[in-house]
Amino acid sequence: MKERIGFTTTIPVEVIIAAGCKPIDLNNIFITSNNPNHYISEAERKGFPRNICAWIKGLYSIAIEKGIKKIICISEGDCAGAVSMCEVAEMDNIEIIPFSYPMKRDKKKLEQEISFLINRLGTDINKVQKVEKELQPIRNKLKNLDFLTWKDRKINGEENHYWLVSGSDFNGNPDEFESNLSKFIEKAESRKSRDLIPLAYIGVPPIINDLYSYLNELGADVVFNETQRQFAMIGEEEDIIDRYLNYTYPYGIRFRLENDILPEIKRRGIRGVIHYVQSFCHRQVEDIILRRIIKMPILTLECDKPGNLDNRNKIRLEAFMEMF
Repeated sequence: MKERIGFTTTIPVEVIIAAGCKPIDLNNIFITSNNPNHYISEAERKGFPRNICAWIKGLYSIAIEKGIKKIICISEGDCAGAVSMCEVAEMDNIEIIPFSYPMKRDKKKLEQEISFLINRLGTDINKVQKVEKELQPIRNKLKNLDFLTWKDRKINGEENHYWLVSGSDFNGNPDEFESNLSKFIEKAESRKSRDLIPLAYIGVPPIINDLYSYLNELGADVVFNETQRQFAMIGEEEDIIDRYLNYTYPYGIRFRLENDILPEIKRRGIRGVIHYVQSFCHRQVEDIILRRIIKMPILTLECDKPGNLDNRNKIRLEAFMEMF
C-alpha cells in the first residue's frame, strides 16, 4: 500500500506522486465525509477553541482519525491557523513537512522550496517532471470542463466546483480520476446549454452544501469558481516552478484580482459576484479591497460550519438576485 501524505492546501502534488506516495488533500476528505461536523466536535473536545475556523478543526480530526502519518504544512502562503494545527498534530506523532510560497513570488526561492520537498520525500526532479507531463492530459480535461461551464454552459457551478477542487489531489488516484472525468465530460457534452444569470464565486471553497443548487433555484449559476480553478492548476506552463509561481491563491487579493479574477470576470461575461468568507478567517479583510476594485453587484456570504444555508443567508441571496 502506498504511503499517504496529507496536505492542508494545494502544494506541488507532482512531488508526492513522484515519490511513490498517495496525495491526500485533507480539505476534500473532510468536507465530503458523511458527517463533517463530527470532526469539528472531536477537535473541540480535544481543546480547539470554538472561535477558530471550522476547516482547521476538521483537518486536524481527519488526520488523526484516518491515521495520516505525514502532513505537508504550508508555513507561508496559507493561514496561521493551519500552521498552529500542524504544531498540535506534531505532538500527536504526525510528521510535519514544511512548505512555503514566498510572499514576494520569488522564483528562485520557490525553486528552493520545491527542491527541499523533493529531497525530503526522497525523489528527484527528473521523476517529478515525468509525473508533471503525465498529469497534463488530466489538467487539459479539467480545462475543457471549465470551458464547458462558462462558454457552452453545459456544466453547472456545483459540478465545476467538485471536479476542479478535486484536481488538488486527483482523489488520491490520478488514473481512476481521469477515467471518471472523461466519462463525465462525455455525458455533459450531450446536454443542452443552460440560460441562467452568470455569477462568479470568489474566495475559499464553501463549507456549505446547497449554495450552488439554491442559486440555480433563483435563476443563476456560477460560471467562475476562482479558487477551485486555481487548485486544479490548468494553466499552460510546462515548467513546474512557473506553474506554482503563477498559482494566485497564496499571493494576496491584489495579485489575484489583477492576474485572474478581473480578466476572467470580463472574459466570462459575469454579472455579479458571490464573495464567500469563512467565519474567523483573516481573508475576510480582503472584502474591503475587492469591493473597491470590482465595479458590479457583490454579495459577501459568511458561513461557519458544514450544513445547508440558513434562512438569513437565503434571504440575502434572494435580495441579491433581485438586482438582475
